[in-house]
Amino acid sequence: MSKKVFLVRHCQAKGQEESAILTEEGFLQAEALSRFFEPYKIDHIISSPFTRALQTIEPTARVKGIKVEEDVRLTERILSATPMNDWYEELEKTFQDLDLSYEGGESSLEAMRRAQSVIQEIADHEAECIVLVTHGNLLALLLKSYDSMIGFQQWADLRNPDVFLLELKNFKTKRLYPL
Repeated sequence: MSKKVFLVRHCQAKGQEESAILTEEGFLQAEALSRFFEPYKIDHIISSPFTRALQTIEPTARVKGIKVEEDVRLTERILSATPMNDWYEELEKTFQDLDLSYEGGESSLEAMRRAQSVIQEIADHEAECIVLVTHGNLLALLLKSYDSMIGFQQWADLRNPDVFLLELKNFKTKRLYPL
């Protein structure tokens, strides 16, 4: 049997800061996500410690009776330590040049390696069905590490929430939610 890893982008939130909470719609999405996961025998949940990520998976963890493990490696990628008025265009450049980084920021390659280190640990974990909860940019880069065709446009097309299945047997990914 192939180990299954569900890669989850958090539900709709009120902001981007670490303490940003889910919106009213985001809390409803989190409950819907819990219903989506009902048929799966999830035995481990790992989440970014950001509030919006934890709130996204809390209903699922409660229903499954699983304690959420927080992992800072799943936090959102920092594009730059200083605000950028043209961040959207600068972010697009980082999908074309994976080594490009801005002052105080993380290159796409660095972020990919950080996220991949979590996947590598999961491969050795006894759990067979794992949920990882993260953020849009890091999720897109993690998907790109398994499929070079993933790029800026696929990041832009991500939803809140979004769920992809990663099969560790063949490292193939597939979008499952929203349908």
